[in-house]
Amino acid sequence: MSVSQSYSRQKRRHQRVRRKVIGSTDRPRLAVYRSNKHMFVQLIDDSQGVTLVSASTLEAEFVGSSTGNCDAAKRVGQTIAQRAVAHGVSRVVFDRGGFQYHGRVAALADAAREAGLEF
Repeated sequence: MSVSQSYSRQKRRHQRVRRKVIGSTDRPRLAVYRSNKHMFVQLIDDSQGVTLVSASTLEAEFVGSSTGNCDAAKRVGQTIAQRAVAHGVSRVVFDRGGFQYHGRVAALADAAREAGLEF
């Protein structure tokens, strides 16, 4: 399978998930993106079309450490949960972005739950 085939499959899975997962003001969407080297996560209010808070492994606290593993994903999950709670959000809808709920995506979700987010 070529890179373009796997990317198009991931896009189709993401579209399938996004038909069902919609963020609101009460429960924003926790959108996850995973690249080979980094993890990105955002809290998005789809009704207004705005990003409330975000976190990623590109931030200064991750400089000098490995960013493409489960430990980094856990730290990003804890960071987004702390920022969300500080922003007044405790309940979210999880959008895995077409990625399998396994490995780094699952580690991020578990860490966010442990740090106070409910989904």
